[in-house]
Amino acid sequence: MEPVARPVVHLVDVVAVLGGFPALAGASLTVERGEIVLLRGPNGAGKTSLLRLCAGLLAVERGEATVLGCDLAVDRAAVRRRVGLLGHANGLYADLTVGDNVRFWGATVGATEGEIAASMERMGLANRLMDVPVGRLSAGQRRRTALACLVARRAELWLLDEPHAGLDAAGRDELDHTLRAAAAAGATVMVASHELERAGALATRVVEVVGGQVRGAA
Repeated sequence: MEPVARPVVHLVDVVAVLGGFPALAGASLTVERGEIVLLRGPNGAGKTSLLRLCAGLLAVERGEATVLGCDLAVDRAAVRRRVGLLGHANGLYADLTVGDNVRFWGATVGATEGEIAASMERMGLANRLMDVPVGRLSAGQRRRTALACLVARRAELWLLDEPHAGLDAAGRDELDHTLRAAAAAGATVMVASHELERAGALATRVVEVVGGQVRGAA
């Protein structure tokens, strides 16, 4: 008998507290392998908190939370090597070059030089930009570098908060292509975005986040 496939994300009535206030107030959500899920909702609704919880960065106060088979109430650290989180901050070292940043993050999962080079090529960073310190890059180039790091990490679950911000038209198209390719290869993607037309066209499913709860799907 074949084993039953488990959801990548399974949240049941999850409560999480941030700064003394409930960032998530009974959130329930199930995400299957290969999905691209758009989280939409107003500012402060809990979209970012939901992504951070799935990345193992926000503690579970109550409820059931399992990501990639890891029980977040027991061991949040276990999931962190298997997910890739891109928030509003790019998480780059400004004094290192583009290439060094991508190599550093790729090394955390044992990425080969070929995989690292391919990730920079995909995001248009090869050749003239790879030896430039990140501190000298434009906002769009820094965003491309952060995305290349995410590609090099081979994340099983991509967690993206406003990923198109700062990118030009070509960069946005390349990001969409990259996310579709990752999902087709078996990764799962969750995107929080206010750019509903673009992100909605990319997503396979849309869920509403309101008041720290997941209210429905479309």
